[in-house]
Amino acid sequence: MLTRLMFTTLLLLPTAALAQAQKPNDAQIAHIAYTAGVLDVTAGKQALAKSSNPDVKAFASEMVRDHQAVNEKALALVKKLNVTPEDNATSQALTKGAAAKQAELGKLSGTAFDRAYVENEVAYHMTVNGALKDTLIPGSQNAELKSLLQTGLSLFTAHQQHAEHLSMSLAK
Repeated sequence: MLTRLMFTTLLLLPTAALAQAQKPNDAQIAHIAYTAGVLDVTAGKQALAKSSNPDVKAFASEMVRDHQAVNEKALALVKKLNVTPEDNATSQALTKGAAAKQAELGKLSGTAFDRAYVENEVAYHMTVNGALKDTLIPGSQNAELKSLLQTGLSLFTAHQQHAEHLSMSLAK
């Protein structure tokens, strides 16, 4: 599976950081999850500004709406729990990788942009969903945080499937 993703610059740093991370605590997990959401909102806004494809724009709108909604719930939860999300190597790597991918996508237009954006969304959701399933959810100690992450995983799995279908339609 990783071989399939090697072309995606965005994923190289986060995957390495997640592999090296040693059992993040709940404050770090909250920051990683929140950061991943913010980055996908930013990517969605870029697609809304650059794409003229109605299917890509609808998908990007869904990414912005859903990731903002989950992040609002995450912020409410950390406030309720009186927890300060803790920056860490994984969230920093996600941010750095996303900035590089956003710059790369910024140079594209038309169908080339649409395909690259959607392919990145497929790969990004595969990585984030894998991190949620294999690292963040099992590592979470707080039941409410774990529940929010599980809800996010269900939603983001649907995002991945939507992106995969959209990618196939753009390849035609």
